Amino acid sequence: MYRSFLSVSGFTLLSRLTGFLRDVMLAGLIGEGMMGDALAVALRLPNHFRAIFGEGAFNAAYVPTYLRVYEQSDIWAARHFANQIFTLLLISQVVMLALGWIFMPSFVHLLAPGFAAHPEKFDLAVKLTRITFPYLFCVTLVTMHSATLNAHGKFAVAAFAPVLLNVFIMAFLAIAFLFPNAAYAAAAGVTASGLAQLALLMSSARRLHLMEKLARPTLSADVRSFFRMFGPAVIGSSGLQIAMFADTIIGSMLPTGGLSSIYYAERLYQLPIGLVGVAAGTVLLPEMSRCFAREDWAGAFTAQNRTLALTFALTAPFVVAFMVIPDVIVRALFQHGMFSAADTAATAAVLRAYGSGLVAIVAINALRSGFQAMGDTKTPMLVSLGALAINLLLKILLYKPLGAVGIALATSANAWINLVALVIIGLRRYLFQPDDIFKGVALAAATAAVVLANIALWLQGPFEALGHRLGIFGSLIALALFGLVGLLVYGGAVVGGCRALGVTAAQMGLGRLVRKKA
Repeated sequence: MYRSFLSVSGFTLLSRLTGFLRDVMLAGLIGEGMMGDALAVALRLPNHFRAIFGEGAFNAAYVPTYLRVYEQSDIWAARHFANQIFTLLLISQVVMLALGWIFMPSFVHLLAPGFAAHPEKFDLAVKLTRITFPYLFCVTLVTMHSATLNAHGKFAVAAFAPVLLNVFIMAFLAIAFLFPNAAYAAAAGVTASGLAQLALLMSSARRLHLMEKLARPTLSADVRSFFRMFGPAVIGSSGLQIAMFADTIIGSMLPTGGLSSIYYAERLYQLPIGLVGVAAGTVLLPEMSRCFAREDWAGAFTAQNRTLALTFALTAPFVVAFMVIPDVIVRALFQHGMFSAADTAATAAVLRAYGSGLVAIVAINALRSGFQAMGDTKTPMLVSLGALAINLLLKILLYKPLGAVGIALATSANAWINLVALVIIGLRRYLFQPDDIFKGVALAAATAAVVLANIALWLQGPFEALGHRLGIFGSLIALALFGLVGLLVYGGAVVGGCRALGVTAAQMGLGRLVRKKA
């Protein structure tokens, strides 16, 4: 499980690093203006639909059902089930693509009603979103192939695929002179990347003899079981996405540049979410599903506790960075070209607000996996809807006095409410059983985070001064050195804290992995 986690995290890190390079290009060529706001909407719409109907909901229903059929029957029954779901998914995406093209102005008006007061911005957003929307068709089928590969323990190709999105956008930005402007080039790169990702996953599935085929859909017991789980999973997965929809809707009513501040801050705080949270959920769900199908309860809860412990330890330094030195990070990565010092201050404030809920956002995936692996997608759905109601109320109350920062704070509050509810219900239903190893690692990580925060405050001034002296790339070099010092300080504090609390690498299940790496 750890090897799979590291594989997914490694490729996710590569995806995020190339994503930063992409955003650096976007910041320099587009900035936080009309084109930036319109492109933010064009990128959000297909990604929201993908996250609601694809990755989150689909995996939650498909992987446990597929593995149950595979474990309790045979590979041929599992393949037949996969073929039926693939056919239904393909039909639904053709319909979705047609509706999207026809009703795109309505979709954009729903997502960004504030654009209606700026006809030029609204028109540009509609045109760009029509270009990016076919990406949804491609990436939803990619999700299907990825889920099947993940169920068989093959994570690497699916984790690498998102890298192509960033590579293609950068490639198209490099030839932006062939398009009306850079925003059109970026939108075209999105759709081209979707085709490339689909080709890559289809090739991998075919090579492993796991390629789905068209089949006549029938409402078999397994298909009905999938849809019983899929409906609540869609609603449950839509909670965070609706919250992000609300960010865009309310953000469109902010002064020009407000929506772009949210976009660039999200790009940064999505790094640990993808690197740790999504990786944990991706690997843990099939692991727990497999254990539950074999009635190996101890194995399932051990996997959950070790994943949560690793999640807390890896997320804590990001929380410190986003809340203590957000301006240093944003300035080094984005402040050049059309991205001004005022843009840096605005984005840093939003990033600090998002950072306050980061631990909860990352941990939710691991907590939710316990419910989903047992086939319970209704409880996460109800929890998500309850947290969403509070989230929307907070956004409405906070966006006027606090602007984009208020929107981010409401999202963080939503994550904490969601997490606390899942913990309480999980404890009562014995779907979450924290052990001493998890508690020890969490305490060590919290202590190390306090140490790191004090070091960051103390060294912020010297490293900023160093960046000014090093020239044009000085801020990036200083940030990299700052990060290296933080890594050494935090890593040493975590290891020392774990040893003081009696937690060893062998107890975490890392002993063999550490020896192999050494």
